[in-house]
This record gives sequence, C-alpha cells and structure tokens, in this order.
Amino acid sequence: MNSIKQYFMFDELETNFKRETLAGLTTFVSMCYILFVNPTVLGAAGMDQGAVFTATALASAIGSIIMGVFAKYPIATAPALGINAFFSYTVVIGMGIPWQTTLAAVFVASLIFVLITIFKLREKIVDAIPANLKYAISAGIGMFIAFLGLQQGGIIVANKSTLVGLGSFTTPTTLLTVFGLIVTVILMIRKVPGGIFVGMVLTSILGVIINVIPMPTKFIATAPSLAPTFGQAITHIGDINTVQLAVVVLTFLLVTFFDTTGTLIGLAQQAGFMKDNKMPRVGKALAADSTAMVAGAIMGTSPVGAYVESSAGIAVGGRSGFTAVVTGILFIFGLFFSPLLSVVTSQVTAPSLIIVGVLMAQSLSKIEWTKLEIAVPSFLIVIGMPLTYSISDGLALGMIAYPITMIAAKRGKEVSPMMYVLSIIFIGFIWILNVK
Repeated sequence: MNSIKQYFMFDELETNFKRETLAGLTTFVSMCYILFVNPTVLGAAGMDQGAVFTATALASAIGSIIMGVFAKYPIATAPALGINAFFSYTVVIGMGIPWQTTLAAVFVASLIFVLITIFKLREKIVDAIPANLKYAISAGIGMFIAFLGLQQGGIIVANKSTLVGLGSFTTPTTLLTVFGLIVTVILMIRKVPGGIFVGMVLTSILGVIINVIPMPTKFIATAPSLAPTFGQAITHIGDINTVQLAVVVLTFLLVTFFDTTGTLIGLAQQAGFMKDNKMPRVGKALAADSTAMVAGAIMGTSPVGAYVESSAGIAVGGRSGFTAVVTGILFIFGLFFSPLLSVVTSQVTAPSLIIVGVLMAQSLSKIEWTKLEIAVPSFLIVIGMPLTYSISDGLALGMIAYPITMIAAKRGKEVSPMMYVLSIIFIGFIWILNVK
C-alpha cells in the first residue's frame, strides 16, 4: 500500500487510496457503456460483436493502465464514439470497403500517430495553444458531455422543426434521469463524498425496482473469443493502395489527433494540472493514448483515445494515475461480468455527465471575454463542440478563427508560428471531412 502511495504521489496530490479507487470506479461506471455500444456500431460493418466486445475491453484496459502507470494521469482511454460510426457507416457501408481493410487503415493511422508523438509534434501543439483557448476547450468539452447526458437521458430530443427540443417527462426512463440528476445535485451541494457515484448507484437501484432497468439473469459470463478480429489489421495492410484509402487513413488520423488532444487538454485543465499554460508529462500522456490506438487496431476495434468521461472520476477527487489503473482493471473484470454491466444504462450515467458539464463550465470565468479577438474563437470552440457533436470539429472552428481575429486586432505578432500552421491544417481538416 505504501509503495502505491509513494509511486502515485498521493501526498503531493492531496489524495488517498480510497478516493482514487472511488474515482476509478466512477470513471468506469461512466464509460462502461462503450463495451456494449461499440460492438453494436462496429457490428453494423459485419464485424463479430463478441470479438469487438473483448477487443474494446482489452484496448481500454491497456490504454488506461499505461496512462496511469506511465503518465500518472487519472485519464482513461477507450474506443471513441463518432469515429466508430465513421468506421462503420461511412467507410464500410458507405464506401463499400471491407471492415478488414478499414481496420488496416486504423492501424496505419495509429502508427503515424505514434511517430508524430515520438517526434514531440503533438506535445508542441499542446504547448502552443494559448491559455484562453485551453479554458475554452475545457468548457466546450463540459458543454459537449452535458449535452450527451441530456440527450441520453431523454431530457433533450431530436425535433424536426428546431433540431432539438424538450423531451417527454411522462416517459419512465426520462423520469429516472431526472431523479438521478436531482439526487446527484443534492449530494454534490451537501458535499457528500463520492456524490456522483452514489447518485449512480441510487438511480440504478430505483430503475430496477420500477422495472425500467431489467434485473440481470446472471452475473458472470465467459469472455467472447478475440479470434475473428485479432491481427486482421496487419494481414490486410497491403490493401491500402488507393487514393481513397489514403484519405480514409488521413481522416482517422486527423479526427483522432484533434479529438484526443483536445480531450487531454480539457481534462488536465479540469483537474488543475496545467502549469504556466503547459501540461506536465504531456509527452507520456500522448504516448499512452497512441499506444492504446495501436493495440486496439491489432485486436480489432476502431481508434482508441482519451475519454471525456474521465471527467466524472476527476470530479469525485481522482488526481493520480491510480484512478486510471483502477478503471483499466475494471475493464478486464468487465470481460467476465458483462451481464452485471447491463444495469448501468444511459439513464444512470446521464446525470453524472450533466453535473460534470456544470463543473467544467467553470473554466468560462477565466476567459478574457472583454477582448473580442479572444472571445470569438473561444466562443466558437465552446458552442461548436456540442452543436457539431464533435470535439475535433468545435476545436477546428476556434483554431481557424483565432489567427484571423488576432490579426484584425493588430496582435498578429502574438500568435505563435505553430498556431498559424494549425489554422491551415484545420482548414484542410474541414475540407477533407466535407469531400470524403
């Protein structure tokens, strides 16, 4: 126990074993839905859902444990939502490219990802982003995950006339979300330790009692075989021999690059890790998620990266890498307790995402809103992430606008060369997404 305490610097970070364990559990409960969502999404592309389930669990575990032990950050990793839909519905179904070849494209993108991490290109980008935009990224991610929570809980629904609208409060699942939100808010205001996690537990129990959440028929199950997908990415790497597939590789690279980089910055900002506008050990954190992406591609899943739901664990006090290690270990256990995980529905996790969104929105107070050249790109990031349903797209809007507004304010010399380069790259990024 003492060795764990010393290695993860509990005293320096003013944390303890119990708090870190609870944070890891909270993070896992907040993101374990990916174990069921990812196989469904990739299954639409013809992939074996059992194999994808196992690949998802193992890739998430490997990335989270490496992040915790090597980079010592309370940030978990898993296959990202959105990019998995691009994998199945755009590339495989839309373009007619076999899933094996698409998996090979993910593998190639992950290798490039590792190379640019080794040469510290990602680290230079993180350091080059101005403090105001980093605050905007943190707040934007908060808005994004709060929107996810509102949507998953049925409080916000699709509307043909206005795009989104208020959901029905006569629906049992929506009422369960409202119950969870009220309980969690009360617990947080009363400063009950682990309030977010306690809220999840109480919401799950009520859901089972009122038959909104089905009681599992069993608690333990054998982990599905990885054989149908394992190694397919490597054996089909030679299939990437057209311009179209090169664009697919580039898209996987760019989306994952900006998505995970933005997420890391936002989470580090939330946890208070930023020092002099820099993220300590950022190189190790970036190496951890790029390694996880390689492992995930080999085992058979879409791109893996830092997960925004890690903010739930950070919100309950997770500050050391031990939080991520606990989350990773729970993903391994999740292989054998998959029936029990079905109790953690989207209505259970939705309240925690909304509350975490509130906490992350506090970064808005640190942005220089009185300076329009700062306010405009910051606002585009904050509003862009939830409205485009993408961290990378929202980031692109702000990054493209920043040099323009700074030049207009005759402050162009204050913009670093890297930011000018990023602006051009993001313009190309938006163009690629629109012509694919």
